[in-house]
Amino acid sequence: MPELKDNPFRQRIAEVFSEDGEGNMTLDDFLDMFSVLSEMAPRDLKAYYAFKIYDFNNDDFICKSDLEKTLNKLTRNELTEDEVSMVCEKVLDEADMDNDGRLSLEDFQHMILRAPDFLSTFHIRI
Repeated sequence: MPELKDNPFRQRIAEVFSEDGEGNMTLDDFLDMFSVLSEMAPRDLKAYYAFKIYDFNNDDFICKSDLEKTLNKLTRNELTEDEVSMVCEKVLDEADMDNDGRLSLEDFQHMILRAPDFLSTFHIRI
């Protein structure tokens, strides 16, 4: 698909939406993915799946390691290790509401509310 071809999260998206968790998608999985990624899907549903995509270790939290992987994918590994660490610490400082060193779904949803461009970027036009 052209919309996912250049997306650095394409494999992770397939894993999150696949019933087997390994990226092997059934037609129903594929339709679910398009439903969530449509422009009409509610913000909370989009935030939930964005959270799942960024939670690489599947522990229901976005920890520093998950943030590092996310940032490296977004920047195509163009930042130094120190720059990645600095950005991750800044994200945790600003978004970790209970100061436990990781982002819960609630922390993530709160952060998304302050990102007005989230809805316009987390979709695929069909």
